[in-house]
Amino acid sequence: MKSKIALLTAGWLLWAGTLRAQEAMGLTQVLRQIEANNKELQAAAQQAKAAQWENRSGNNLPDPTLSYAHVWDSRDSEITQGELIVSQSFDFPTLYASRHRMNRFANAAIDRELQATRQRILLEAKQLCIQLTALHQQQLLYKQRMQQADQLAQLYRKRLEEGDANQLEVNKIKLEQLNAQTAYRLTETALQSKMQQLLALNGQQPLTAGRPTALGPAIPSPEAIGLTTFANTPLPEDFLTLFGDLVAADPQLQALEQSRLAAVKQLSVSRQGWLPKLELGYRRNTESGHPLNGVVVGFSIPLFENRGKAKSARLQSMSLDFQREDALGKEQSRLNSLYEEASQLHQQIQAYRETLSGQQHLALLDKALKEGEISLIDYFVEATLVYESENNLIELQSQYEQVVAELFRCKL
Repeated sequence: MKSKIALLTAGWLLWAGTLRAQEAMGLTQVLRQIEANNKELQAAAQQAKAAQWENRSGNNLPDPTLSYAHVWDSRDSEITQGELIVSQSFDFPTLYASRHRMNRFANAAIDRELQATRQRILLEAKQLCIQLTALHQQQLLYKQRMQQADQLAQLYRKRLEEGDANQLEVNKIKLEQLNAQTAYRLTETALQSKMQQLLALNGQQPLTAGRPTALGPAIPSPEAIGLTTFANTPLPEDFLTLFGDLVAADPQLQALEQSRLAAVKQLSVSRQGWLPKLELGYRRNTESGHPLNGVVVGFSIPLFENRGKAKSARLQSMSLDFQREDALGKEQSRLNSLYEEASQLHQQIQAYRETLSGQQHLALLDKALKEGEISLIDYFVEATLVYESENNLIELQSQYEQVVAELFRCKL
């Protein structure tokens, strides 16, 4: 008895834990897992760090030099002389400060580009999740359609036996069963394909509890990861209040702005490249028979090394100005187009909801068919219209959520 109670308790705890795990899953949690496990994002983060360290290393001091000369008299080998020189060269001090500011902007641009990569990957994942939700709801719709067709098949087989129906009607119902099964299976195939893509974005790590097998992680169902209903994201009526914020928050535009500022500083660095390079060191000489110590001071005049660099930096700065203006115009156009598209989809969704809400079309059709008020052909015409309308509503909701997700991409 105690062992049975223990087994029941363990089973209940396992079920409760599974239920809590499923409840904890959802779109936000899926996106968090993908952000942590996505291989492309991990590679981009490491590449960004490498590029930032490369920028910092460009402002280091040159390596110090050490040289020693030992010479002797060709006639008397006992007469020798030695000279030791230790020196450190460096650019004019203001150049280091200018390059530091330039690197700060360049590294900020790299951070913004990494953020843009992150948002692109998470947007792709979010849109996949929305598509999975749509496929799940379509599956439920096709399952209902199969059940309706099965009930009709039973009813008309009985009527055929009683002589109240003919074989043509039975065959028509069989075609309806086949069409519903085919639609269900095609949706299942599409759902599996989308789920595979989602797992690939998650670095082939399981989205639910468990370890991946040799063939990869198990493909979860939409219910297991909480992708069964649409978020019904509201669309702001006054988009102008958000338009400026969305443009300002775009990481691609921010990256171009930081790159432009870095180019401006690069122009300043190039102009200062005409300043002399300095050298300071220590010298020890034994030519006079006893050691002589002294200081080495020198400078080099960059007559050739800096030629053309200032002009190149100025042209680069102008190019980035044009790139930013072009990107800004395209981003503003993109946001306006997305908002208009989302508004149109929202209106269509509302129209479908108002028409379909509170109406029991299929229940009324079933009742009318069973009572002989309508023919089987009329039933299929009306039922097909209802199923198409429900499916259109699901498709519209999916498109709307994907457009809104792209519209508010910078919020990811």
